[in-house]
Amino acid sequence: MKVCFIPIDNRPVCYNLAKDIAAIDSDIELFVPPREYLGDLTKCADIDKLFSWLKNVPICDSIIVSLDTLAYGGLIPSRRGEETFEEIRNRISFLKGILKEKKAKIYAFSSIMRISNNNYNEEEKEYWSEYGKKIFKYSFDFHKNGHADLNGIPKEILEDYLSTRKRNFEINKIYLEWQKEGLFETLIFSKDDCAEYGLNVKEALELEALGGYTKTGADEIPLTLLARSFEKDIKVFVEYTEPDCKHLISNYEDVSIEKSVQGQLELGGFKQVQSIDEADLVLLVNNFRDKQGELVMGWETGSKSGENFEVPEKPYAVADVRYANGADNGFVKQLLLNINDNFCGYAGWNTSANTLGSLLAALKVKYKAKKYNDMEFKKLQVVRFLDDWAYQANVRGQIEKPCDISELMKPYEDTLCGIFGYNPKKPVKYIYPWNRKFEIEVVI
Repeated sequence: MKVCFIPIDNRPVCYNLAKDIAAIDSDIELFVPPREYLGDLTKCADIDKLFSWLKNVPICDSIIVSLDTLAYGGLIPSRRGEETFEEIRNRISFLKGILKEKKAKIYAFSSIMRISNNNYNEEEKEYWSEYGKKIFKYSFDFHKNGHADLNGIPKEILEDYLSTRKRNFEINKIYLEWQKEGLFETLIFSKDDCAEYGLNVKEALELEALGGYTKTGADEIPLTLLARSFEKDIKVFVEYTEPDCKHLISNYEDVSIEKSVQGQLELGGFKQVQSIDEADLVLLVNNFRDKQGELVMGWETGSKSGENFEVPEKPYAVADVRYANGADNGFVKQLLLNINDNFCGYAGWNTSANTLGSLLAALKVKYKAKKYNDMEFKKLQVVRFLDDWAYQANVRGQIEKPCDISELMKPYEDTLCGIFGYNPKKPVKYIYPWNRKFEIEVVI
């Protein structure tokens, strides 16, 4: 099977993870643009080179495309960029022509511009450092009440923010027209950093009223669409470590963990069943009690870490969402003591949607692989545990800024390589791709 995959940007979870997942099945030939063509925290993607690459890519069965990459230069440039609606519209019209020529099934997603509730401008326009929280409140109040006070936001800044939102929203409506014309096999509008109310939530409702499909999440959606492109019938039974708390809402999301799971299964092309007896696989969700924790923020949760873990008798995969941005230490220690032949994968990174989407993509490829590569599966698991557990839940809290963490990570490497029977040919390297503590790249 030949698949063309255009990521959001060059982060490891957007770029490397797709390749690592596809490598589990040697029958999958994944075409991904050169990494240097993609954007990062401060640089837009080279859109002209991406268009040229896409025009020349071989005939594929499916194309997974992050539309923000080709429209704006990436997810972050979609919020920061100063290009006009007309400039973006002309660019995507050219893209439409290329996609129509490809004669492939196209699985696409475009973001609904987020509204983060903080005063950090690392991924936003410069004025977010002073007015971010105020703009968030304006957005919340306007959606909830139909009006909102400026609350000290300069008029010209609010007008700039709202005009960028309107530009992106109008572009999304164009994609919706393409969907109605039959261009896309699947089109998703993503919403991340959500609250109960907000202009992003309001736009999502408007797109839904026009026939659009919206989904909480962002970075994982291309991976979920990758799973969807593999049309394989897999029946999944979902088991929660805290079944009485599955109605609770995760950090940075606007739906319950149960609805998040259901949405990821549906979008990934899985069938959720109500009886474990009829299931092919068990999705074990390590969820939270009271509220989702986050170790780097010092937010704890009422879950009884690791005490409710039992190894399913069927093939199973683990979505570790007790904490955002990292693993549940107590749970992982119990899990690693019980790894057996039925184990089909682990994830515990960033938001609940991020964890679920990436896990299900790998699960689908592994379970239905035509040419299964066990060493690539083991490599993927070592990378995920080193990132989600060793670094995010442990080592990250021991450092002040990006630095050499090889010695801090070595005990975790030894443990994981021993458990999975995987021996890297060279020392594992750790890179900070965006020169910040938030993410690392595990290079094996």
